[in-house]
Amino acid sequence: MFLSTYEKQLDGKRRLLIPNDFRTTENGAAGGVFIFPSIEADCLEAGGDRLFAVYAEMIESLPFGSEERSALEWQVMGEQVRLSYDAGGRITLPEALCAEAGLEDTVVIVGLNDRFQIWSREKWTARRAEQRALAKAGMAQIGALKLAAQMKLAGGGS
Repeated sequence: MFLSTYEKQLDGKRRLLIPNDFRTTENGAAGGVFIFPSIEADCLEAGGDRLFAVYAEMIESLPFGSEERSALEWQVMGEQVRLSYDAGGRITLPEALCAEAGLEDTVVIVGLNDRFQIWSREKWTARRAEQRALAKAGMAQIGALKLAAQMKLAGGGS
């Protein structure tokens, strides 16, 4: 699993140290990662072989030639770059990907279970606030649903 959030420096050669606990056999990222522009946000999406398998299965489940399959193939397969670690555990991000995601000096790496994202600090700060608000609303909704279920049970199912 990719867990936690890390603030890291991107050096002048666009090298980025990937956290040691992200570089594991369990998540399929022991030898390197694949990376592409995120479909859902203004950042880079990355992961190991396990995530690649999830995307491949998702794509293959769609009808060949469909617009959705073509778009996912384009975004995930066509835009991805496989990157290996150097002796220090760093990857070198392609210039085009850095430009697309607005990555310069300080970046934020966010672990999201089976994947991780690489953000510019500014974009991450804004996204974090959005995600907190959504999570807060989601928790309130879950609480309301649980309360309604408890009340229904207490009332004998009526």
